[in-house]
Amino acid sequence: MSPTSPAFVILFVVSLIAAAGNMGLQSVLPNIGRAFGLADTLVAAAFAISALMWTVASPFWARLSDRAGRKNVILIGLTGFVVSMAGFGLGATFGLEGWLAPITAFVLMAVARTVYGVLGSAAPIASQAYVADRTSPGQRTQAMSLLASAQGLGTVVGPVLSPFLVLPIVGLAGPMYAFALIGLIVLLVVWKKLPSGDVARRPTARGSDAGKGLWRDPRVRDFLLYGLLVTSAQAVNIAVLGFHIIDEMAETGLPAGQAQAFIGVAMFAGAAATLMVQWGLIPLLKMQPLALMRWGAGLALAGNLLSMVAPGYFGVVVGYAAVSMGVGFARPGFTAGSSLAVGPHEQGAVAGLMMSLAGLSFLVPPVAGVALYGLGEAAPFGANALLLAAATVMALFSATLRRDPNPLSIDTPSPETPPASQPGPEGGR
Repeated sequence: MSPTSPAFVILFVVSLIAAAGNMGLQSVLPNIGRAFGLADTLVAAAFAISALMWTVASPFWARLSDRAGRKNVILIGLTGFVVSMAGFGLGATFGLEGWLAPITAFVLMAVARTVYGVLGSAAPIASQAYVADRTSPGQRTQAMSLLASAQGLGTVVGPVLSPFLVLPIVGLAGPMYAFALIGLIVLLVVWKKLPSGDVARRPTARGSDAGKGLWRDPRVRDFLLYGLLVTSAQAVNIAVLGFHIIDEMAETGLPAGQAQAFIGVAMFAGAAATLMVQWGLIPLLKMQPLALMRWGAGLALAGNLLSMVAPGYFGVVVGYAAVSMGVGFARPGFTAGSSLAVGPHEQGAVAGLMMSLAGLSFLVPPVAGVALYGLGEAAPFGANALLLAAATVMALFSATLRRDPNPLSIDTPSPETPPASQPGPEGGR
């Protein structure tokens, strides 16, 4: 499969719209929660629910795509996306218009997110497997990295478009309706145009017993811990960002409803910083996993410290961009490092472990971070600083992370290794 083939372009758009919709929803959710008068932690819990369901459901969809076919599972995932976005939009509309009590409307929104968590994970897993089925080992890394870059691009597009979709009639629910409509169009295109001819499907890593119990293996244990520390801190930054900006702009006299564009700009800055690192600096500098992990944790730590001391909106944006740059370095570092630490027959298993971090990091950390923010503006960033300081110490002194078992460039990981920029279920980079 060529990256310029119609089938690959369709899969690229599938990944793009899923990431754009999720980050677009993330950008308006704080304003909806404040309009409902709900506790910020309750609002953050809506995303924690979908992350939990994502983590639980992912292995099932991986196995089903082996049996039922990649295209069918992609269609299931897109259906979940459309239903979830439309349901979330209806819940928001019913609550904002006063047709339902805020807590009842929020329950409807939480159910919609649960639908996405259960079904939405089907599309990215089956899309990645679809590409793996139809590419040679030499082509696969480039093709799957390009597929992952669509999700990175979506994290830029979603927050940028969302302020323009907050329209007079539908209000803050507008972005959800728009992304649901676009998702429906993409679903129809996949149904009609995506080839589903006979191809020998490679069993996915999650459907295999290879490397069972690998998470306890000392070769990869520190990579997992480092990755969990970094991605958990990132999840806190994403969850707190909207509330932080609303409060900063309120000090200038700007109402919460008018802060949406400022949230979109901040999210755009973070996503652009990540893409600059992963599309530009990493290929240019050809840094090895250990250097990536050190720079990544250090930059993310600096970004959180900056968020604690820098005043006003500008400080929020610069701090968030620095955190995003750090994660942009760190993620390919621990992903490639863990891949190089194990043998060829364990590549699928270690790839599944690294992907599971995306769901785990969005379970408790966002809710805890928003709760800390309610106690004090600097509290979540201080907690993140502790996590990232621990990650930095690991990158400096862990014998496992410092070991260089294979002096290959990170540009040439195993064909079975997922792209380093693989985002999480909420569009985290």
